[in-house]
Amino acid sequence: MIQHLPAVVVLLTVLLQVGTLWATGHARGKYGIQAPAISGHAAFERAWRVQMNTLEATVIFLPTLWLAVQYGYPLWASVAGLVWVVGRVWYAVAYLKEAAKRSGGFLLSSAAWAVMLVLGVIGLVRAVMIG
Repeated sequence: MIQHLPAVVVLLTVLLQVGTLWATGHARGKYGIQAPAISGHAAFERAWRVQMNTLEATVIFLPTLWLAVQYGYPLWASVAGLVWVVGRVWYAVAYLKEAAKRSGGFLLSSAAWAVMLVLGVIGLVRAVMIG
């Protein structure tokens, strides 16, 4: 089971991306924001920022997850990855409602990412020193 946990985290991350994409598309239609415009209604702009912020965070999250899993911490990296996904969902839901309420999810996902980064660095340093 543990060997599949990183893949579960990646799948959940993909589904999170799909969810933010859907929320942006839904808001674009609901508020009549014609592509390529990215402004015009506050609710659409929040949805678009959630999508972009989540995409930006995912770009650093996935390599960090891989690093921590590859270099000896698949269980702990996966647990931190699950916490990251929960934090990003919290962030997205809160931001969609009111931008000022997004910080809790941001902090949780950032802390989870930092844990994965530390695990990855420790694992890589160990591998370089030993091997």
